[in-house]
Amino acid sequence: MSHVRAALYLDFDNVFGGLYKLDPEAAVQFASDPGAWLGRMAVTATSEAPRRWLVLRCYLNPAGWVYATDQTRLYFSKFRPGFVRAGFDVIDCPRYSGTKNAADIRIVVDAVDALSADTRYDEFVVASGDSDMTPLLQRLRRSDRRTMIVSPADAAEAFTSIADHVLDSQQLLELVQGEPVELGDEFDVEADESFRTFITSEYEAATEPLNMASLAARLRVQLGQEITDSNWFGFGSFARAVASLKLPDLQMSQLFLWDDTRHTAPEPGSTTAPGPPLPEPVERLAGQLDLPRLPQAWWPAIYETLAAYAGSHRFNLTQCTGWSRDRLRDQGVPVSRGAVAFVVRGAAFGGCPLFRQPPPTNDEIGAAFVANVLSRAEATEMTFTDEEASAVREWLLTG
Repeated sequence: MSHVRAALYLDFDNVFGGLYKLDPEAAVQFASDPGAWLGRMAVTATSEAPRRWLVLRCYLNPAGWVYATDQTRLYFSKFRPGFVRAGFDVIDCPRYSGTKNAADIRIVVDAVDALSADTRYDEFVVASGDSDMTPLLQRLRRSDRRTMIVSPADAAEAFTSIADHVLDSQQLLELVQGEPVELGDEFDVEADESFRTFITSEYEAATEPLNMASLAARLRVQLGQEITDSNWFGFGSFARAVASLKLPDLQMSQLFLWDDTRHTAPEPGSTTAPGPPLPEPVERLAGQLDLPRLPQAWWPAIYETLAAYAGSHRFNLTQCTGWSRDRLRDQGVPVSRGAVAFVVRGAAFGGCPLFRQPPPTNDEIGAAFVANVLSRAEATEMTFTDEEASAVREWLLTG
């Protein structure tokens, strides 16, 4: 194949707004020169051939705005000409209500229409962190089309697990800034084979559904740092890595995996499998929100290091995560760059961006991060008792 026939649907308000909360300068660069990152995206996370963009659509609310650094309004309409020059079909999507525009439903309708077009599109790229589009990803998968999500925030696992590739905010900013994109797909072949052998053996020997959290924890003990460094061998999550093995008759839920021909499917809400090595409410967050499974003592070290970066550097997300990872490893805390980025995003969306002046303290970063984690949990209808919420705060804050 000389190229991959691709369609890109960009929810501008969602992606730009998310990036702006993390790194305003980089977000403006993303919106001002889309042609630059579009060319780089054509050859990113594609193994067969470069993408040929047959459909480029940008859904934008022209009346939308954010506060610029000088507290004036920066209107989204300012960026419209740049997307037109880059070849995008810009579709105006004014708000239906105080907070919701029509972009998500327009993307769904246009993508489904493309499935029945005379041209066969090999891949659909959906740039949005809106998990409302999960049914669209399921529909595209049923039609045997490859998908890639470009998300500026920590999208729900139910959304990202369906996609073949996921580009997060850090990887997107690396594209925008012309830096090498760390996809986590360079890993030890021997460790990859150990992963395959372990999962296949456990699956074939199982007499009942396997608890995914427990299985992942045992793998971390066996393979150690390779899991973190490779970001689950380039798949971004344990669930996607397991799904890539194409095990016969495999079924998966958010908590279990099982053989549909040999096992009785677990009851909805069942948590009867052996408990993971994290406190139960923290493990639930790890399973639902992809919260990094880190030792308790590592969390305060991450907040302290991020505060040190914020107090000594002009903020840049990609530089921040790399600098912080290296400094943490020097301190004996071998955390991954992805885990650091997870905290940076959580703190920013929790109301404490690292570019803030005066720079935030480690306590402020930790509090904002934990508030965001619990807020996201509530948004996904996870419920915690007061005691469980206290256990989460104790694990993530006290170290």
